[in-house]
Amino acid sequence: MRILVIEDEPKVAAFLKQGLEESGYEVLSAYDGLMGKRLALQETLDLVMLDVVMPGMNGVEVCRSIREGGGRMPILMLTALGTTEDKVGGLDAGADDYLVKPFEFKELLARIRSLTRRGSNVQEGAVHLQYDGLVLDLAKKEAVREGKRISLTAKEFALLDYLMRNADRVLSRAQICERVWDINFDTGTNVVDAYIKLLRKKVDKEFEPKLIHTRVGMGYILTSQP
Repeated sequence: MRILVIEDEPKVAAFLKQGLEESGYEVLSAYDGLMGKRLALQETLDLVMLDVVMPGMNGVEVCRSIREGGGRMPILMLTALGTTEDKVGGLDAGADDYLVKPFEFKELLARIRSLTRRGSNVQEGAVHLQYDGLVLDLAKKEAVREGKRISLTAKEFALLDYLMRNADRVLSRAQICERVWDINFDTGTNVVDAYIKLLRKKVDKEFEPKLIHTRVGMGYILTSQP
C-alpha cells in the first residue's frame, strides 16, 4: 500500500516515513505543496497524508487541487491547527479525515486503516445499492443519481454507503462516527454534521425528492419521506 506524505518539516517527515515503513507501508515523500500536488496526480496512491501549513502552497490548496485534478484517493490532513473552522475548511476542500498534532502514532495507523479499508462492509455478491433513483456502484466506487455521476471522496462514499444500507432508519451521530470513521464518538466534534452537509450538496441539491434528512435530537436518515 502506497502513501504519499507531504510535510515540509524534515524531522517530522522522517519520523512519519520511518514509522509507516516499519508498519509495512510504501512511502513517498514531498517537502512542499507543489511537489506534493504533482506526485499526488502522477503516482498511483492509496492515501495522501498532508500537512496544512507549508510554504508556497498550503495543504488546503493542495487538497483542493488534487480533487479538481481528479484525484479520488483518501486524504488525511495532519496539522497543529485544530479549531472547528480549520477542520471544516479542510473537509470542505476535499479531505477525508483530520488529525491534530501532536497525536499517538497508533491513532494515526487506525485512521489509515479506516480510510484505506476496501469493501469491508460490502455484502458478498453485492454489486450496487439503489434507492429512489440513487445508485451506488460498490465495485467502481461511484454514485449516480438519475443518470448523473456524482463525484465523491472515499469518506463521502463510505458515509453514503452506510446511509443507503440503513435507508429509512434513523442513525445517531455516534453510530455514524463509529462505523464510518472507526473511532469512538467525540461529542465535541462536528465531523459527522460537516460530512452530511457535503453529501447534501452533492446528492440532494440538484435533485428531488431530498433524500438526506435531519431528525432533531436523534440523528440522520436517508429516506424519500420528509
